[in-house]
Amino acid sequence: MDDWRNGGFGLYVHWPFCEAKCPYCDFNSHVSKNIDQKQWLNSYLSELHRSAAETPERVLNTIFFGGGTPSLMAPETVAAVIDEARALWRPANDMEITLEANPGSVEAGRFSAYRDAGVNRISMGVQALNGDDLRRLGRIHTVAEARAAFDIARTCFDRVSFDLIYARQHQSLDAWRAELIEALSMAIDHLSLYQLTIEDGTAFGDRYAVGKLRGLPEDDNAADMYLATQEICEAHGLPAYEVSNHARPGAESRHNLVYWRYGDYVGIGPGAHGRITQAGRKYATETHLSPAKWLAAVANESGENCRSELSAQEQASEYLMMCIRLKEGLYIDRYEALSGKKLPQGRLGSLIELGMISVDENRLRATAEGRAVLNAVIRELLE
Repeated sequence: MDDWRNGGFGLYVHWPFCEAKCPYCDFNSHVSKNIDQKQWLNSYLSELHRSAAETPERVLNTIFFGGGTPSLMAPETVAAVIDEARALWRPANDMEITLEANPGSVEAGRFSAYRDAGVNRISMGVQALNGDDLRRLGRIHTVAEARAAFDIARTCFDRVSFDLIYARQHQSLDAWRAELIEALSMAIDHLSLYQLTIEDGTAFGDRYAVGKLRGLPEDDNAADMYLATQEICEAHGLPAYEVSNHARPGAESRHNLVYWRYGDYVGIGPGAHGRITQAGRKYATETHLSPAKWLAAVANESGENCRSELSAQEQASEYLMMCIRLKEGLYIDRYEALSGKKLPQGRLGSLIELGMISVDENRLRATAEGRAVLNAVIRELLE
């Protein structure tokens, strides 16, 4: 059996456009006033056909429209992509189709049209429930708009998630606790909760480099916010099933589980990545970052600009790095089948003794303490 079947098969569609570029964002997103929706749809359909020819006889478990701001896509474009994907692959009976959305009034007004197009899950980029912090984060919606959009989404979709960022400028632990409890009161069933990270090449990164990004919490304060997040979400029935993601049982993001369980996924659109298995060999794929270059490349045959075969050890390492993020952990025999060798027993013993991981027969899991310092745990296992 091909290893990817342990994780499933998904499709990621990248929409690269936003109304404004957020200062913390390092995703491949661009601001453009003129977007030819028909040209983009034709390019997506071309890439779907090329990708389906490479992955025949697959059951498609999930579709995810990410960005950028996919809620700026015309609902007709979304519908056509979904219909074509359903025709090219065998759709799972319970296929999850997610669309990321900003909670502005324009996007919320399209929710019913996206539902009719086939979307059955919305992921909203709320980011903060505090007006001052929304402005600092460069968000162009208000708290009132976010709440109104969420209420509309809940009437259109059974499954609605939203994102929040914590460890923001001038944010105290008590303020984050109160904000998180407020978010949990909104009949939510899935939350993605990310610590603010300062990335090179972003506006925040530039300000930080010259000492102009003030008020960021100290590392110990940020760690306290992480621990409070776990405690509060657990108490409200949304335990962490992944380091930054919390859900009521059964409401987990199935598409992201394809990534974390190291399945296969096609990535189309500017800057999209993929993992594709063909004839027992696994490949990493990348596409052109520039929207204009990607469109031109698709017109010339393929939007990909890089495809590389992953070695057995690279696959095993990727599997470990992804799956250890999950509370369910990873299967030791699957890692060893991929790598052709055992995990380092001495390092396993040391991490168990430190309380960072647990090993139960064939399953390796990071403990709550280990997930708080997960990068260090991963380094120890892979070095």
